[in-house]
Amino acid sequence: MILYGIPTCDTCKKARKALEAESYEVTFRDVRNEPLSEDEWAVLLHEFGSTLVNQKSTTYRGLSIWLRESEADAQLIAHPTLMKRPILQDGDRLTMGWKEDVQAIWLHQ
Repeated sequence: MILYGIPTCDTCKKARKALEAESYEVTFRDVRNEPLSEDEWAVLLHEFGSTLVNQKSTTYRGLSIWLRESEADAQLIAHPTLMKRPILQDGDRLTMGWKEDVQAIWLHQ
């Protein structure tokens, strides 16, 4: 399983801890220090569309008007931390965030 996020994200930390407690082998991918390729972004954008961009973040609010009006892929390539986190991938299964609906998919409660 791959957890895409950033190390300072509390939600990513909670998700990783819970998943490891469930015996998942979690590989953490820091999208800031190990940026995703255009092809990797394309897979995530195909799955989640523009909802992949966290438009409530301070990073998003600080974008230039030009970049805010650009496509999600351009925003994410320029600022990978705009990605809603965490993204979890296990084979072909992808989920975004760590709310109850996502936890129900991954955790054996």
